[in-house]
Amino acid sequence: MKSVVSILAVGFVSVSAFAQSAKPRVSPPETVSGKIKQAKIIINYSSPSVKGRRIWGELVPYNQVWRAGANEATTFETDQDIKVQGKLLPAGKYSFFLIPKENMTWTAVFNKEPKQWGAFKYDEAKDQLRVEVSPKALKDIQENLVYKINSKGFSLNWEKASVPVSIK
Repeated sequence: MKSVVSILAVGFVSVSAFAQSAKPRVSPPETVSGKIKQAKIIINYSSPSVKGRRIWGELVPYNQVWRAGANEATTFETDQDIKVQGKLLPAGKYSFFLIPKENMTWTAVFNKEPKQWGAFKYDEAKDQLRVEVSPKALKDIQENLVYKINSKGFSLNWEKASVPVSIK
């Protein structure tokens, strides 16, 4: 009988410890999908919040590769060849990065290595495509980073900036 009680006690402690360690992420994972012409697009990202911080040029430095979200690198997947900003991107799954710049066009990067943590091991030699994009000012602050897909492409919206990327 003592051994049964001991086993139950160990099991209860193990389950309680596991339940306590499963905390929600500060920047929760999100997925957005849609169709542009005939291509199915899927974007997986983690959505950080502004939390009163200045984002562009501070939290996200200018002129550096940024994972375009939080945690793991954002991924962009298309089931068909598409044209991004007028340049060919073959069907496949890519990590998506941005290089923000102050008062100029930004660089959007589709990298052939989709499984990366942040941009820490980013390798420019694995870039499939780089295109220039022009951010636009948002009227109101976008607290949580969000991607939106529409018939003309997709955009990343966060803080006071919207970064549209055209797709045909």
